[in-house]
Amino acid sequence: MKTITTHPMPVGSSPTAHRYAPKSTLVDGFHRQLNYLRLSVTDFCNFRCDYCLPNGYTANGGKRPDNELSLNEINTLVQGFAELGTSKIRLTGGEPSIRSDLTDIIALTKSHGIATVAVSSNGYKLGKHLSAWHTAGLNQLNLSIDSFDPMLFKQITGFDMLPTLLGDIDTLLDSTDIRLKINGILKADTAFDNLLSALDYAKTRPVTYRFIEFMQTSDNGKLFFAEHTNVSRIRNYLLERGWVAQVRASDAGPATEYHHDDYVGKIGIIEPYATHFCDSCNRLRVSSQGKVHLCLFDKASYDVREFLASGDVTGLKRAVQNLMPIKPEHHHLHEQNSGLMNNLSMIGG
Repeated sequence: MKTITTHPMPVGSSPTAHRYAPKSTLVDGFHRQLNYLRLSVTDFCNFRCDYCLPNGYTANGGKRPDNELSLNEINTLVQGFAELGTSKIRLTGGEPSIRSDLTDIIALTKSHGIATVAVSSNGYKLGKHLSAWHTAGLNQLNLSIDSFDPMLFKQITGFDMLPTLLGDIDTLLDSTDIRLKINGILKADTAFDNLLSALDYAKTRPVTYRFIEFMQTSDNGKLFFAEHTNVSRIRNYLLERGWVAQVRASDAGPATEYHHDDYVGKIGIIEPYATHFCDSCNRLRVSSQGKVHLCLFDKASYDVREFLASGDVTGLKRAVQNLMPIKPEHHHLHEQNSGLMNNLSMIGG
């Protein structure tokens, strides 16, 4: 673990001053503009997905950590990144809805002028919190549904709740303007059946179902080698049937999304093993303990919590800017090297 040090400087700005000042943009050594922050608010997850936490959450003795970033620390973090030109912040976990103050985190993130505030969730508490999240200003929600078969969903996640989750999604679509994306891990034995189900689901619903290539971590090697497959069959099936790839927005994630005139929804593909996947990276990550990850699969993280704890926005900004020259050009997944990632729950993917 590395700790960043900077020369202390007075903060000297009000919480809203950045809204009226010219914004700079974080640019790394490969001329990539980094305007998208993925902030993990907890690494704890209640699901037991076979590709991530098949034995459940085992870190910290299986108990939720007590050293997660506080609301005040998150406020400092968001203010600093907003002043650096961040236009999108995604709140991730583990499972972020585990935190009882997630609604407050959404609201404070939106209050700093962040254009797009998103949450990634397993949907376990969607019905309970949907209204509050919407009122707080949530713009986008990503949910994990690895299968539309209830029994297979239970087998993958450890929870028999797919019908409830699908009902909560229909409520979201009927009653809010939150943009919804659904993610599914691409596995060799379920990929085609899941594609057909996703197409049927997206036929009449304004959702994007995204297939994510299975990524190897140090904890899932056996399953990875048994189940990994690339997205070529999915992509070819779509293109042969008239689906067209869309141009990606500047603050969008890494998915290529396809649309079809006969469908209300879209299908997306995320392929981290593609040759040029990292060329357009626009993302930084911060863990729930205040460590900056320059790449999901980097071999190091950089501790900025001292600035968050002291409310030092200026120090935080300088520390993050000083990291830009060392953001790696690409990951090393092709070399079976996932860096610090034992599992994706550590920092929300």
